[in-house]
Amino acid sequence: MNSHLARLKPYPFERLRTLLAGVSSPAAPIPLHIGEPKHDPPEFVIAALLEAIPDHLGNYPLVLGLPALREAAAGWLQRRYGLTHIDPETMVIPVNGTREALFSFAQAVIDPGTDPTVVLPNPCYQIYEGAALLAGAEPVYLSLTPDSGYCGDLDSIAPAAWNRCQLLYLCSPNNPTGVVLDESYLARVMELADRYDFVVAGDECYAELYLDEDQPPPGLLQVCRNLGRDNYQRCVVFHSLSKRSNLPGLRSGFVAGDPDLLKDYLAYRSYHGCAVPNATQVASAVAWGDEAHVIANRAAYREKFAAVVPRLTPVLPVEQPPATFYLWLAVGADEAFTRDLFQATGVSVLPGSYLSRPTPGGDPGAGRVRISLVAPLDQCRTAADRIAEFVTATRWRQTRGKP
Repeated sequence: MNSHLARLKPYPFERLRTLLAGVSSPAAPIPLHIGEPKHDPPEFVIAALLEAIPDHLGNYPLVLGLPALREAAAGWLQRRYGLTHIDPETMVIPVNGTREALFSFAQAVIDPGTDPTVVLPNPCYQIYEGAALLAGAEPVYLSLTPDSGYCGDLDSIAPAAWNRCQLLYLCSPNNPTGVVLDESYLARVMELADRYDFVVAGDECYAELYLDEDQPPPGLLQVCRNLGRDNYQRCVVFHSLSKRSNLPGLRSGFVAGDPDLLKDYLAYRSYHGCAVPNATQVASAVAWGDEAHVIANRAAYREKFAAVVPRLTPVLPVEQPPATFYLWLAVGADEAFTRDLFQATGVSVLPGSYLSRPTPGGDPGAGRVRISLVAPLDQCRTAADRIAEFVTATRWRQTRGKP
């Protein structure tokens, strides 16, 4: 067996099941621990999928994907980010959701015989770490702390680690903090990438979940364009329909960026055997071409934040994020809070330490919980009321300590 498998950590939701094993609650459960969208998927996408199935079950899909989907993805990138050049033939590849691609991209990029590092945010989506470990690289953690505005201080990474870096994962808007990296930060990332010769993987799967309709988050390729990097050198971005269009079960996304990187990544994928089914691609092209359902989706999440935040603010320090559907709350002992909250109220949240790693400077996830506002609006209201009542009744902040 691959010896690197022994280095993998248990997945956060596996740890949560262990934590809550044997714990029961008299209240009806409200799951807010997982970022799985529960809004209705667009009916027109379902119709396109059903219509396409009979015509495509008899054909193997191409790894490069159907021209219609690549063109739809490229067109969306041009409209969303104002890109002047995005060639659907060489700069876009369909993938089976961002999770699959974020993992496999590292396997294609990393040269394990050179003592490489992969720099990744801390806390983060655990796929980044697993991808680094199984590619034979050493993870280097960029802590997302209040002092750095939850962006991560790039200067906190030692030059020796940057010198060995072959891949940097970014997540903006960020899971779990909801923070958006601004253009100056992304421009600094590109300066470091040029100086130290590494690739930047921009996980932008939450790019369409932002609260201010007039301030969409900037994207990595957009910043490259503004810097005159029209070929998006060293950069690949990852986008998905899971959050944008409430289609997590469709497993459909795309990667886009540097054509030289994508040429080699396409060669890797041709052996990886992970082409996106053609019917899925047909439906996906339709989804990328429509914005009305995405605007409505943002409005629904905006309504949830408006309902939940005022209910929690009197009892917990709440920082409303500019994007995503998460709240990143400081609660003290995160595992104890999660267990006791579930037992008392039936509301399940995720301990922040399950998404982070200890470092010499501390564990940036410890003492926090992530709440996913994915449940229906009435359940989010009820959950917020239960959390507030629990904190008040148990005097949690006073009795269990502050983070």
